[in-house]
Amino acid sequence: MPKYYEDKVEDGRACGGVREDLRQCLLESPCVLQEKKSPKQCLREGHCRSLQMTFFACKRSMVSVCSVFSSAGGL
Repeated sequence: MPKYYEDKVEDGRACGGVREDLRQCLLESPCVLQEKKSPKQCLREGHCRSLQMTFFACKRSMVSVCSVFSSAGGL
């Protein structure tokens, strides 16, 4: 189960729960812990891919909602 369902303080940013889970996944991955690579490098190599895609989809949905509101203002 994703960790963002546990009692956590909200960070107030869009998709904050998924962002935190992605961060934790990377920091706890063998790539970071054993191979001593940066989280950014491990992300590029494909670690925590499902959380990365979930975070991307969440951020994209936020952009879609914003574009609907901005285009409706011109009516």
